[in-house]
Amino acid sequence: MNLILLGPPGAGKGTQAKRLEQAHGLVQLATGDMLRAETASGSGLGRRIKAVMDSGALVSDEIVIEVIETRIAGSDAKNGVILDGFPRTIPQAEALDAMLARHELKLDRVILMEVDEAALIDRLAGRFSCRSCGASYHERYNRPKQGGRCDVCGAFEFVYRPDDKPEAVARRFAVYREQTAPILPYYEAKGILSRIDGMAEIDEVTRQIEAVIAR
Repeated sequence: MNLILLGPPGAGKGTQAKRLEQAHGLVQLATGDMLRAETASGSGLGRRIKAVMDSGALVSDEIVIEVIETRIAGSDAKNGVILDGFPRTIPQAEALDAMLARHELKLDRVILMEVDEAALIDRLAGRFSCRSCGASYHERYNRPKQGGRCDVCGAFEFVYRPDDKPEAVARRFAVYREQTAPILPYYEAKGILSRIDGMAEIDEVTRQIEAVIAR
């Protein structure tokens, strides 16, 4: 089962992807994480990525597709993947489809987490994460169950992201609308786009996603 989670910054894609990993044995493929991991590996592909980044240029769609192609071949991805952060444009979506087809694979479902932008900016203002394992929390909506201790790994240090400030979030939303929203008709035309309420409680969002997958 291969999925894409779509939604603006802070919609909760990362939280839901982790739940899908645990429930279905899928692997989350976040573009930034994959590029950093490939660079750190010292592979030939990693060295090419590093050279591009060091030059200040953007990593090309072709390289990102190559990284995804390498990743889906891994034994841990045998049950499928969850793409987060890619594709963002119609050419990227078409290139992804072509790559998957070469491996006799396909996208099973594209899930759009719809949100209220004003409310989401308020939600992001209190977001923080565990410095050790990256688990996500919120000052009001999702605090650690044991006070200042991470529920996942037990660490005591947490970090706040500077790009979660309201003005930064507004800029990220603008980029999302301009670059990502246009791919929705592409997947809608293929009949694989499902829309869910991303503003619901975390468990309810999970229930909605599971219902989409079950269909």
